[in-house]
Amino acid sequence: MPKQPATGALMGLALGDALGYPTEFKTVPLIHTMFGPWREMRLPERARVSDDTQMTLALGRALRTAMERGGLTPARLEPPLRAEFVDWYRSPENNRAPGATCLTACELLRDAGRAWQDASQVGSKGCGANMRVAPIGLAPGLNDEQRAGAAQLQSALTHGHPTALAASDLTARAVHLLAQGTEPAALLGRLRSYALDNRTRYDHTWLGDLWTRSQDPDPEHFIARGWDECLAVLDRVEEAARTVSPEADPCLATGEGWIAEEALATALLCFLLFPGEPVTALRRAACTAGDSDSIACLTGAFAGAWLGADAWPADWTERIEYREDLSALGSLWDA
Repeated sequence: MPKQPATGALMGLALGDALGYPTEFKTVPLIHTMFGPWREMRLPERARVSDDTQMTLALGRALRTAMERGGLTPARLEPPLRAEFVDWYRSPENNRAPGATCLTACELLRDAGRAWQDASQVGSKGCGANMRVAPIGLAPGLNDEQRAGAAQLQSALTHGHPTALAASDLTARAVHLLAQGTEPAALLGRLRSYALDNRTRYDHTWLGDLWTRSQDPDPEHFIARGWDECLAVLDRVEEAARTVSPEADPCLATGEGWIAEEALATALLCFLLFPGEPVTALRRAACTAGDSDSIACLTGAFAGAWLGADAWPADWTERIEYREDLSALGSLWDA
């Protein structure tokens, strides 16, 4: 049977989200008290997800709409993406502890006459930038420029900080590499090379004049700030993957995940600690002192992209919220 990496990644993302949603904002001792040993954590019977999965689906739908109209360009992606984000903002279901940056930016994006760059929060590098980017790494038929541009654009609509852009690009790249069969042991090296290759590359086609909202002297300086922070955190992941105990809270090594580069780093660490044990990786990610649902949703995306749809227990996927929407996008991209 084919691997079905898109279905695996999207289901893994939602499962990680649902497992980590009840543990977010809690200390590890409190999580143990409430939910038992981390290796035995169970998916809640009512497997509700957070804004992480909701915004992933919003991006996925916008990407599907844009690609139905032809080759992916910023002019094709930005309008449906903006519309999906505003619909999410207005939805009565938007009651899952959404991030302040997303709310602020989406309020500004409601004004159709406002350039999206003027809605972007260039001072924010919250994990909302990259918790939702997995679809960009899964959609088939994109070249490297389209994948990078779209990953950065979807971040920039809300989170315009250069580290948010770079972390989103790297997250989509990691999902894509794993879906294409890159071995987990080779992943960090591939990501580091990618970051170095793109360190001073500011894509005006996709980002326009976003950089002028910052205090940077030129666009290359602007974007390099983001890649440098991501390169530094990849170093921490590499060290931690070799040295930390799986029994320790991974946030102690790579950060609590409230910001984009740390969400990427800690999710990568959880995946790399258990590359062949996807459910264990999710449980480790959900039992963390930091932004547990975002860390676990990215961990699930990485594990599902690598191992495919069969990575996840059927009794878990059958009761995940938004299952039909996730399956529809996964089936489309796996086909």
